[in-house]
Amino acid sequence: MIEEGQQAPDFELADQEGRPVHLSDFRHAWILLYFYPKADTPGCTAQACSARDHSADYEAANAVVLGVSPDSVDSTRKFADKYGLAFTLLSDEGGKVAQEYGVWVEKGRYGRKYFGNQRSSVLVDPEGNVARVFPNVKPAEHDELVLGALRELAA
Repeated sequence: MIEEGQQAPDFELADQEGRPVHLSDFRHAWILLYFYPKADTPGCTAQACSARDHSADYEAANAVVLGVSPDSVDSTRKFADKYGLAFTLLSDEGGKVAQEYGVWVEKGRYGRKYFGNQRSSVLVDPEGNVARVFPNVKPAEHDELVLGALRELAA
């Protein structure tokens, strides 16, 4: 996984509306770049809804939330619409950006091997540097960990 202190790799991905988004578009703010395995699954839904419910906390910390998954633009749009997710979801079909951040991993389910996103987050500072990494986060703990780090880093 990418390490703290490194420059966060810039990228271009389509958001849930199909518009191109670059990481560098948000250099004025803290960025929570959270990688999730698949839209509309129980853990990913819990994590996304928690981020939605903490939107005022992220806004108060001058932080932008960007969710990244290997889902299609259409799937991310349906996911955002279904759960009222007002933050940006990015389609990383094929996992190119996840690979750059070191969170594209081999997984196994029912004897089948495949590659996908490890549920992990990266907190990027306003200068574009990786401030914190959160590997293998649990959806129920994710926002408290990230918001705690934002408070600590702002102090």
